[in-house]
Amino acid sequence: MKKLEEVILYQIDLTTKVAKHYSQSELTRLNLGITIEQWIVLKIISENENFTQKELAIKSYRDPAAITRTIVILEKKGFISRKKVANNARAHCVSLTSKGISFVAENMKIINKHRELSTKGISQTELETLSSVLSKIRKNMS
Repeated sequence: MKKLEEVILYQIDLTTKVAKHYSQSELTRLNLGITIEQWIVLKIISENENFTQKELAIKSYRDPAAITRTIVILEKKGFISRKKVANNARAHCVSLTSKGISFVAENMKIINKHRELSTKGISQTELETLSSVLSKIRKNMS
């Protein structure tokens, strides 16, 4: 029987927690005024203009209630706006405001530096292999 530390799913979970903790610490240290979850939602919206809240929940693997709370916060901060979807009174499309567009653009340099640090010493081939393996694990568990 494998020790817990040898189980790949445990290693993935642990890595995710360490990455989120580090990322949130950096966002806080830099006084960006957002959480890592809020950044992820902003980034998804920047890449998928006019996504509905439901599409955001699916893309971010978060439940709709959590997405709604995040959207309300980001809307209050002036980063996003919501518009009702025609023919569906309950659905809203979410898009970045000019403030949100500027915020994402201004902070991508910081995010890219963070990403580079996280993969320091890992070759492009190793990253491609890791990506492929993780994709297979997700597929196996879907």
